[in-house]
Amino acid sequence: MEKIIQITSGRGPLECQWVVAKVLKAFLDEAKQNTIDYEIIHRENGDENLTLKSATLLLKGKNIPEFLTSWLGSICWTGKSTFRKLHKRSNWFIGIFEIEDVEKIHFHEKDIQFQTTRSQGSGGQNVNKVNTAVRATHIPTGESVFAQDSRSQLDNKKLAVARLHEKVTGLYIRQLEKRMQETWNNHLQVQRGNPVRTFSGTDFKKNFQEKSFKKQRNMLKSELKNYKNDLN
Repeated sequence: MEKIIQITSGRGPLECQWVVAKVLKAFLDEAKQNTIDYEIIHRENGDENLTLKSATLLLKGKNIPEFLTSWLGSICWTGKSTFRKLHKRSNWFIGIFEIEDVEKIHFHEKDIQFQTTRSQGSGGQNVNKVNTAVRATHIPTGESVFAQDSRSQLDNKKLAVARLHEKVTGLYIRQLEKRMQETWNNHLQVQRGNPVRTFSGTDFKKNFQEKSFKKQRNMLKSELKNYKNDLN
């Protein structure tokens, strides 16, 4: 199963962009724990270092719907601004939404049609007499590129494949951006109130859980001592 989700600061201030970056890390850490693979397919940097306006992820795994149940919606961070120390606001909201109806474009070399032709322009006798230039067309999308940089047809073919991959990926990103804009139009403001998750502190880590059994051992010793006294 695959799903595309977006973590966004919406029209929130710089603090919300900082929260997006922090929540993204927490989200990815938990995804790993749930054996969910991910790919960051688009990200928009924030106005300051270590901040993000948005991040778009492709998730792959079996338990994605269950995993997203506790993530989709508004996320709240409670704390003082890391940029404006005297700011009175203490609750900062971002949103996590699913982007639907965008089919991923798969790029395989078997879907490419190659045509060879003579290179154009100056470049010596080899340019005009040998078919070294390559035109590559991605059949599913109709996107095509032309490569004649090298006098080797093989090198031009490799270059054409690389350029075509970049072009097809760009087409997919543009489709995503269009769908993201449509999604954003449905969420002109990140919904506040009733957040699905609330974070606090600056490290966004889970509460510390004591891993040793020292406390349990001491309690057991105390119980045994009391039991011994009762016998006496």
